[in-house]
Amino acid sequence: MNLTNPTEKFVANEGSLLALPAREAKPRKRGLTSIIDFGPDTFGWGGSESGIRNVLECAADYIDYAKIFALNPLLVPNATMQQAIRCYKDFGVSVYAGGILFEYAWRRNDLDGMVRLLRSLGFSALEVSENCVTLTREERMQAISSLQRQGIEIVYEFGAKDPETPMKLEELSTIVDDMTELGIDYITLEQSELDLLAATSLDEIQALKDSSWFDRILIEADPYRFPQQHATLIEDFGADVNLANITLGQALRLEGLRRGVGRAVGYSLFKNLPA
Repeated sequence: MNLTNPTEKFVANEGSLLALPAREAKPRKRGLTSIIDFGPDTFGWGGSESGIRNVLECAADYIDYAKIFALNPLLVPNATMQQAIRCYKDFGVSVYAGGILFEYAWRRNDLDGMVRLLRSLGFSALEVSENCVTLTREERMQAISSLQRQGIEIVYEFGAKDPETPMKLEELSTIVDDMTELGIDYITLEQSELDLLAATSLDEIQALKDSSWFDRILIEADPYRFPQQHATLIEDFGADVNLANITLGQALRLEGLRRGVGRAVGYSLFKNLPA
């Protein structure tokens, strides 16, 4: 994923004499947070400009990317979706359409129609995933290359939502190499793949962490397991682990967890303070 964040215009608590432990500011390369916008939902109001703006006025500093959920580009009224996309961009958040839209268009053999839809709504980026479809390497590379030639930036998602066998790091490494060849910097990883790998081989989890390309992986956390799972991911992989699938309503609290704020991380920021 090589989406470009505009110059950051919103700086939280700028100039304060009392400050939390610092994190790299946007545009950053590590510690990325990618949110998922479900639309009007109990996870946090999204989908419309007013709901999004309310969140971003507090948390835009901490959100790097925003994914529009599944087929919401087909469900939400066009004008509302256009306003929502503009709002994200105005706050320096790169926004892209979720991979199920790609998969639906692929099954209907209508990628061109999908591109026209993306352009009409104001999207410049799209996730390519393989949950409901299976692509050969040639199909994957050709589809992504074709979309890129039409000016669509690509986010690639690796893994299945309900894997039956543990993923092989060699396969993920090959995908990383392929995406590098296509000029894509980041790859999202389904949390379910990580869960199954952890249940079968902790050595493989350590090998993943030690991989030279791990900083290019965004782990898709489970919103229903917030904040415990997210705190565990921070404990296992560090405060600057790249996390995706964060809901609008969780973004601010997640930034707190990264900095040691909250019961889920035992208010760990106090560990480095004088008694």
